[in-house]
Amino acid sequence: MNVKILGSGCSNCAKLEKVVRQAIDDLGIVVEVEKVQDVAGIVSYGVMSTPALVIDEQVKLVGKVPNRVRMVEILKEALPK
Repeated sequence: MNVKILGSGCSNCAKLEKVVRQAIDDLGIVVEVEKVQDVAGIVSYGVMSTPALVIDEQVKLVGKVPNRVRMVEILKEALPK
């Protein structure tokens, strides 16, 4: 699983990264987390509002930061079956 956090470094972008990392720890999974901060990279996903979350090249969240429980659910849904 590959996780990307799209954002320019705003406070909500940092919050999203924190929640993602906490959820990864909760699940005990190994995940590569990458931050995409350049505008061209963000726009290439069709995202116009940040922060955004991309899992395995699919946009999962745009413009919001979910709580830790919801983030665990999002990551579980993205795990290979």
